Amino acid sequence: MDDFQHSSSTYFNRELSLFEFNRRVLAQAKNSELPLLERLNFLMIFSRNLDEFFEIRVAGLMKQYDLNNVVRTPDAIPTEIVLSELSRNVHQTVAEQYNILNYAILPQLQGLGIHFIQHKDILEKHKNWIAEYFVKQVQPVVTPISLDPSHPFPRLVNKSLNFIVSLEGKDAFGREITMAIVPAPRSLPRLIKLPQQVAGGSEEHIFLSAIIQEHINDLFPGMKATGCYAFRVTRNADLTLAEDIDDLAVALKDELSSRRFGRAVRLEVNQECPQEIVQYLLDQFDLDEQQLYLIDGPINLSRLTTDFAYPELKYSAFSPTVPKAIYKAKSLFELLKKEDVLLHHPFDSFNPVINLLKEAAKDPNVLAIKQTLYRSGPDSEIVQVLAEAARNGKEVTAVIELRARFDEESNITVANILQEAGAVVVYGIVGYKTHAKMILVVRREENELVRYVHLGTGNYHAGNAKMYTDYGLMTTEPDICEDVHKMFQELTGMGRMAKLKKLYHAPFTLHAELLKLIEQEIEFAQAGQPARIIIKVNALTEPQLIAALYKASSAGVKIELIIRSICCLIPQVRGLSENIQVRSIVGRFLEHTRVYYFEHGSEGKLFCASADWMGRNLFSRVETCFPILNKKVKKKIFEDGLINYLNDNQGAWELQATGEWIQLNPAEGQTEHSAQAYLMSQKIIK
Repeated sequence: MDDFQHSSSTYFNRELSLFEFNRRVLAQAKNSELPLLERLNFLMIFSRNLDEFFEIRVAGLMKQYDLNNVVRTPDAIPTEIVLSELSRNVHQTVAEQYNILNYAILPQLQGLGIHFIQHKDILEKHKNWIAEYFVKQVQPVVTPISLDPSHPFPRLVNKSLNFIVSLEGKDAFGREITMAIVPAPRSLPRLIKLPQQVAGGSEEHIFLSAIIQEHINDLFPGMKATGCYAFRVTRNADLTLAEDIDDLAVALKDELSSRRFGRAVRLEVNQECPQEIVQYLLDQFDLDEQQLYLIDGPINLSRLTTDFAYPELKYSAFSPTVPKAIYKAKSLFELLKKEDVLLHHPFDSFNPVINLLKEAAKDPNVLAIKQTLYRSGPDSEIVQVLAEAARNGKEVTAVIELRARFDEESNITVANILQEAGAVVVYGIVGYKTHAKMILVVRREENELVRYVHLGTGNYHAGNAKMYTDYGLMTTEPDICEDVHKMFQELTGMGRMAKLKKLYHAPFTLHAELLKLIEQEIEFAQAGQPARIIIKVNALTEPQLIAALYKASSAGVKIELIIRSICCLIPQVRGLSENIQVRSIVGRFLEHTRVYYFEHGSEGKLFCASADWMGRNLFSRVETCFPILNKKVKKKIFEDGLINYLNDNQGAWELQATGEWIQLNPAEGQTEHSAQAYLMSQKIIK
């Protein structure tokens, strides 16, 4: 990022900062020390991230610009400048992405006998198989659309692959058609593995686009295709719901259909497409050159997923383990009555969370199960277990956040499954996403009701728990359990704000308590006592918290921030933030834990939370922040989840005052240390 971003500002721009995270992801694809197929995977991750970046962030900026209603944070940069700077950065980085693909990864894969066949790579030995595949698999489902007065330019679905075809000759009705659109069938894979008898001694995968281009003339009998060029349009995919809706699920279903055809925000076109056709497409989508991306290779690298039989080109297999206490326990209920249990995913298995619910679903003494669900999915084992518990007569309450971005349709299906099983389903609060991660189990024990709780920093999704780092705490601590009970009452009963004993919760107390904790560190520093703050979150954008951290830095508080993606705070500025260091860890797993540590003299207050330090989390979402009271668990999180990451010199990047992120390397004589590798290496009894 350039110096203009903060010449007189104390904040980095949010969108530019997020794009810098995407750039750090792309750097992993260049890392020659990583396995080759993992580098390809990072290219795909970059593509997926970039898609969402345009669908949400860039789309929001363009809408803001169109309305000429720029909402600014302190010293914010005008929207048109941000859009221009983003365009410059994204164009540069996309060119770098395809350079990595075309001149590093694909040639190395080819040297190992793995080939990706584009249209220009088709050989004579491929043609018979391609012709048969086209006739049997492609032609029956493809729909060419001519462009003429009776066939205007079609509405094309968000992120769909399409071809614009230039034609010569007359069609069956004697009309001279010069142009047509061919949407690639969405039901077919974008990459198809060729049979061994065709590929010979190598492994060959052909792009669907190559097959369509090879037989494009077959779609226009009697005419000649003089050009065929792939393109893809990205659209605004954010959803807007009114506050006065009668039924959230119905309103959301209606809104989902419009997401596929929102305003265009980006056009990707094969770079061989003639300028006049490119301009024609830009005109159709009401875009200009700034939103145009000429692509040197296959469009949409996120669809390069396929099965490779080359384990040596991937990360070595890793199997999560089960903490020793759980492994030995006959019953989770009996174990939790004795001690708290900490799970650190993906290093610890997610199965204990599922097993807690399974045990509760079958236990005749369990009366009720309550859970929040944000991104679980209809195929989730958790959803199936909750449905089973409801059928077994348990009082099951599920607070489902239907509006979890890009999982809305899936969450509606989850709600239907649970309702049909007899569970009570609540959709949270309109205007406030329910982002808290909570399970509450109520069990009768010797004529008393005992509560068991699980609180987490991540979603109840077993797949995500293998890819994202997150913490989960299982406890029977009475005050915490009572607080969780009150929060569920708050979500389902719509009463007054609950007064909690141990938990902080957004949108009510969390922001104010964080400001108070920072102020207390300032007081300790001014009194000459130990004062230190360590924060590990995904994003830091909230202006009041940033201002409070600047104040703490000026008072002499040592502040270490581990921010995965967006950081609007500027570190290492004399007189403002010289005591603040900001780092980001990019590794095999996506960092997702939210941990807040305040030295508080010598007491050491440590919290885990579902909330990042963003305005949306603190004011527009229901979030939980829970203290770690058990000394053993607190020590574990502090050492493994914070200090371990502060010592990382392999996957760590450090933010400079200029806005540039610098990748850290071991100093001379310093031992290499990867936080994630260290956690993977820990020996825990399975």
